[in-house]
Amino acid sequence: MTGVICGTGSYIPVHTMDNNDIAQLVETNDEWIRERTGVVKRHIIQEETTVSMAADAARKALENGNVSAEEVDLILVSTISSNVILPCAACEVQKAIGAVNATCFDLSAACTGFVFAYNTAVAYLASGMYQTVLIIGSESLSNLTNWKDRGTCILFGDGAGAAVVKAAEGKLYRAVTHSDGFKGEALTCTSRHNRNWEEIPLEETYMQMDGQAVFKFAVKRVPEAVKEVLEKNNMTAEEIDYFILHQANKRIVEAVAKRLDVSIDKFPMNLQEYGNTSSASIPILLDEMSRDGRLKKGQKIILAGFGAGLSWGATILEWNK
Repeated sequence: MTGVICGTGSYIPVHTMDNNDIAQLVETNDEWIRERTGVVKRHIIQEETTVSMAADAARKALENGNVSAEEVDLILVSTISSNVILPCAACEVQKAIGAVNATCFDLSAACTGFVFAYNTAVAYLASGMYQTVLIIGSESLSNLTNWKDRGTCILFGDGAGAAVVKAAEGKLYRAVTHSDGFKGEALTCTSRHNRNWEEIPLEETYMQMDGQAVFKFAVKRVPEAVKEVLEKNNMTAEEIDYFILHQANKRIVEAVAKRLDVSIDKFPMNLQEYGNTSSASIPILLDEMSRDGRLKKGQKIILAGFGAGLSWGATILEWNK
């Protein structure tokens, strides 16, 4: 028994900020941002919240998969930027969409979150514990962004993506997951819910990143994880139709493709439109590719996430829609 994706959905905030808008906040320009990141604009919440975007993406995924909310028996929301602590975001989504039979919990693994959530869903499905799982990546990173920090404010955006995963007969691919907490200082954000709030420098309550350290980590570990997951499943890169990576930076994606000696055409990107949306980036891209017809039944896809923790992982799935 394995899990197959039968529906996808996404929600993107209407309001956008392009690179010229960012240039009004910090010393930068459109050409500089495009050259170093590939980002052209990002979508930013106004009235939306992490929960409302997650619920909207979930509704679209259920409709796309022809699955009723009552059929869902597990909801996993991956987020580092929920607007609620209690109840968890997944319970709030349950309430919003009427998934009365679902067990719900959140997962926090930043930019690797959707891959970890997918692996969690497949493990539960393979065990027989659940039959229909709704996994969602939803982020309001603009709430965690220091808009005076040029090194981070040029990168991040908001959005949500969702997938419905159902139990099915088929090959159970072995996943690869890793974490290295000893190097977590490369990407940090101190909680604002702290007893000694007055003593915490304000900038530490926003995301802080050592860009060079994160870049070096990603271009080394992601190709390693891809090679490892292929080896574990006795497959070759030539058998993979698409490598869908977390959309962090164009240079990272290009470097990974080069190190794997795989055509960049197999590495779809949409970060120019959305920036880095953390755990939402992979499901947003999956939904776009599904709806525009790029994904065909039977294609084999590798999902690879990487980010804060530091954590990273890769998993293989066969497209079944």
